[in-house]
Amino acid sequence: MPASSSGVHPATVRKQIASGKTAPLYLILGEDDEERSRLASEFANVVEEDLRPFNVERLYGGEATAGALIEAARTLPMLASRRIVIVSRAERVLIPKRESQEAERDIEALEAFIESPEPHATVVFEAGELNRQRRVVIKLLKHATVVDCGGLDDAGDAQRWVLTQLKERGLAMDADAVRLLVARAGADLVRLRADFDRISLFASGQASIGRSDVEAVVGLAVSQDDWAVARAIEQGAADVALRELALMLDAGAVPPVVLGQLGWVARTKLSAARIPGAVEALYRTDLALKSSGGDARMLLERLVIELCGTGRPGRQLRRG
Repeated sequence: MPASSSGVHPATVRKQIASGKTAPLYLILGEDDEERSRLASEFANVVEEDLRPFNVERLYGGEATAGALIEAARTLPMLASRRIVIVSRAERVLIPKRESQEAERDIEALEAFIESPEPHATVVFEAGELNRQRRVVIKLLKHATVVDCGGLDDAGDAQRWVLTQLKERGLAMDADAVRLLVARAGADLVRLRADFDRISLFASGQASIGRSDVEAVVGLAVSQDDWAVARAIEQGAADVALRELALMLDAGAVPPVVLGQLGWVARTKLSAARIPGAVEALYRTDLALKSSGGDARMLLERLVIELCGTGRPGRQLRRG
């Protein structure tokens, strides 16, 4: 069931995944990198969990070739009705960096596969920017179900995005808080996602996220002081610390440098009773950053919450 060039909505594809009735080819495009990656990974749900090691194969552009992709798709499923092949950063497979006769033959074979895909497999191409003038891309756009994970056009789109996230995560947010969040983040999806994640973390454990939470975490701070986060943690002000951390990261601060500053805070500003827990949190975050164990921004935000103690403003970490 090919889609138009404008693409279908991710919600439509998720219904297909839930039903187990997926098309042979999907091409996931759009500005929202995180949504693209998440949706591609969800295709694994078509296969029963115990059978996924045998029937779900993940390939990564830059590491896999077109030939390896075709071979993976032609492998018959084991004890399952379908085989799932997920190709992340597929632009690197579709448009190889190095031109050669071998690469050209691989692309020609891939074009033939796209025109006549295997009936027992679902191949998911997750890609960033694509040269739509390339022959293989033209064929993929024609024969695949194209999924649009694009950005937001206006405040209405932004509000719908927030409501969808709340439903998916089982969270509640006051209508006034939703309006304020959208007003401050606008239709910038990257900023909106970062602000939403930060608010969710800040208000974890609450029955509902209120306007005051949005005002605290997504306030219009103007500080450009590199040590503002450190001082906020010293004061136990989680709202200020999270807001200042966002400003630093948005301005291009390097996560390991930020982590070093937070380490200085833990060693010199916290009470003796809190230092062991803080050091453990720092070590855990450092290990996760070095091993790509999660989004760097989220890892640092969680660390800030831990260093601030209760995660609520106005509580001091150091007494006396």
